[in-house]
Amino acid sequence: MSDGTKAPGARPDGPLKGLRVIDAAVLFAGPVIGTLLADFGADVIKVEHPRGDALRTLGWHKDGVSLWWAFANRNKRFVSIDFGEPEGAALLRELVKDADVLIESFRPGTFERWGLGPDVLHAINPRLVMVRASGYGQTGPYAPRPGFGTVAESISGFAHINGHPDGPPTLPPFALGDGVASLFGTFGTMFALWHRDVHGAPGQVIDLAIYEPLFWLLGPQSLVYDQTGRIQGRTGSSTDWTAPRNAYMTRDGRWLGLSASSQSIAERVMRLVGHPEVIDEPWFADHVGRVENQHILDRYIGGWIAEHDYAEVLEGFEKAQAVIGPIYSIADIFQDPQYIARETIVTVDDPRLGKARTQNAVPRLVDTPGSVRHLGGDLGQDNRAVLCDELGHSPEEIERLRKAGIVGGQPLLPEADPGV
Repeated sequence: MSDGTKAPGARPDGPLKGLRVIDAAVLFAGPVIGTLLADFGADVIKVEHPRGDALRTLGWHKDGVSLWWAFANRNKRFVSIDFGEPEGAALLRELVKDADVLIESFRPGTFERWGLGPDVLHAINPRLVMVRASGYGQTGPYAPRPGFGTVAESISGFAHINGHPDGPPTLPPFALGDGVASLFGTFGTMFALWHRDVHGAPGQVIDLAIYEPLFWLLGPQSLVYDQTGRIQGRTGSSTDWTAPRNAYMTRDGRWLGLSASSQSIAERVMRLVGHPEVIDEPWFADHVGRVENQHILDRYIGGWIAEHDYAEVLEGFEKAQAVIGPIYSIADIFQDPQYIARETIVTVDDPRLGKARTQNAVPRLVDTPGSVRHLGGDLGQDNRAVLCDELGHSPEEIERLRKAGIVGGQPLLPEADPGV
């Protein structure tokens, strides 16, 4: 569990200690790359517009704090600069001088228009790895278009295969496209850093189109279409490539998810549900035959589960060494002993939210684990530490920029008493 004692922005020990990251991205796909790096010890400076990132007002709130913001911007330091203005762009160029990574997620061409393109930044810092997240990438006919995760979920093919056969294409109820892009962007960043630091290469640009990682994650769809002409459709909780696989309801109204993608487990399931004779059917011997006859398997398995209570089903499957799992809500997850034992959810003592429980850093590095030290932060709360103490600007200069709207956050100098 987090000890909750480190101040927001404290630089932790961790496998990425010493890595300096400038997160100049907005909303989700780009910023979460910075979050994942920060979880494992990178010093991540979040640079946002003086109006504040749009994520600060998105979704669920508690005491004026967006919980999306708290989740997606944990463990960072916070500076507020309008780098669309020349003096703000100059400050960002200063931040880049000794940075390892810069993350941005503006429409292609925007950074170039502000004098912050790769040619400019690499002239300042040849070692810089620049991650550019956008809906469609930096090239191609769609590159100039705005794009978010929902567009990625649509054009990647995900929504087309998600849902029930008699229902519409279904978008996910969470930021799937952005989240998957963040994961790919994070390991792409580490690839580029390895190439730089081990092979002596300069920094480079990572061109991250949000739709491409999700398209990759859908598996061999392109091969299937190319080689067979088949277009995958919606199949609900089952699939058209393995069986049995589905969601089933118990007698006492609990849902369970089952997959038996290996032959031995499929055989154990059929013995458990009282239909061992199916194992001897020729079609049961491989996935192709089982998928073609999955309606029979669903009837036998679903019928047995419907005649037993939740606890009985779990006990029976465990004894049979077959695979099934409860379909959890977040309330169920908070009570689950596996989650508790592994501290998959960690308690953070946050200065604004108090004690708050959130997802721990993953994956688990046994010797150098990540950690969650604080949840988000206030607009420009680290302006003095970064812009004055580290870059060498005077508080008076930063206060002038704040009054001009180029820097955001609270005043760095005490307000003059108008009565004096």
